[in-house]
Amino acid sequence: MDVRINIDRLKTDILELSKIGLDANGGVSRPSFSKADLEAREWLKDRIKSAGLVVRQDGAGNIFGRIEGQGKTIMAGSHIDTVVNGGKFDGSIGVLSALECLRRIKEESIHLLKPVEAASFTDEEGNLVGDFLGSRAFIGLLNRETLEKGQTQFGHPFDEILKNTEFTITSIMEAHKQRPEIEAFLEIHIEQGSVLETDGIPIGIVDCIAGKNYWLCSFLGEASHAGTTPFELRHDAFLGLADFALKITQYVATTHYGSLATIGKIHIHPGAFSIIPGQADFSLDFRSTSKETLQDLEKSFLSFAENIALTRGLKFGSKIVDKTEPVNISSRIINVLKEKCQNLQYPYMTLPSGAGHDAQIIAGIAESGMIFIPCEDGISHSPKENIRWEDLEKGANLLLHAILHLASE
Repeated sequence: MDVRINIDRLKTDILELSKIGLDANGGVSRPSFSKADLEAREWLKDRIKSAGLVVRQDGAGNIFGRIEGQGKTIMAGSHIDTVVNGGKFDGSIGVLSALECLRRIKEESIHLLKPVEAASFTDEEGNLVGDFLGSRAFIGLLNRETLEKGQTQFGHPFDEILKNTEFTITSIMEAHKQRPEIEAFLEIHIEQGSVLETDGIPIGIVDCIAGKNYWLCSFLGEASHAGTTPFELRHDAFLGLADFALKITQYVATTHYGSLATIGKIHIHPGAFSIIPGQADFSLDFRSTSKETLQDLEKSFLSFAENIALTRGLKFGSKIVDKTEPVNISSRIINVLKEKCQNLQYPYMTLPSGAGHDAQIIAGIAESGMIFIPCEDGISHSPKENIRWEDLEKGANLLLHAILHLASE
């Protein structure tokens, strides 16, 4: 069956959506449940209805467009929320490519054995209370206490944000009760790295998705005068952090090369020129495609921190903010994607994903697969995020043919 997507229509959709939440710095700022996000949701629902699809929304705000059928559902999608000052393509190409695939199925009157859905999941970016709020709600993987006590990254309580929406903590917790049975989930996404572009390959077939641990940590020491306290009497919290940062980087690079650790945010107290830091608060993000490696990193990092604290006369504290497990992609889905690439004569390569995705969460209830397309210079989460439309056309055609295959078996 030689049906193809309409790339001009898909391009128009992506550029039109990117205008919603366009910020003064040239990026897209559309955090979930913001004014821009609520506007984008209505825009998406209108697009789904205009395509002649059955539109529904669950208690977590996840939005779906459906073509009915018998048996378990074949689903494709991603998210339309963004980080602050993000790009046009992260997430949106996954939702709008899935919508375009279902539009083409409707237009060609293709009869499928199974139902198919396009999905847009709430807050994949984690602007509210941890990553993947929508997809975790969809599979019933949320903790009510976390939602009730949760603070968003903007400093507001989560339940306060909900007051401006039609959703409640109860509706979010019960969203999984509304889902159909899912057989398979597919997601097309920009790579967010430079492997495909460097190798000149238009299609990446993801074979595994890294797990992530996200902690908030502190070294506690003693603030004192920078001009009168000799080195041997200092309890410098920042030096504890600096020592820790170097040790974990060296350990990951030499013992678990391919895994990653990042300290992305630091807050020094009291933060004055002439005062030795008495407290250093920081974020710690570490990732691996191996569950065993993540466990070793957690154990080793805690040991490093405790030894540093003991040596420097400090105290160390940490809190786990979020955890996701590594996922190996279903061999059946990988084989379907490879076969369709060969049929379409698209060059491809297999590669892991270091970033997390909704497909990683949905893998807890169904077979999941991911298609990557190149992004310019590997840049993502930035106004500079960019793609080649011919790469998206290939990726979306691959998605369409994979959906047709899975929904016809």
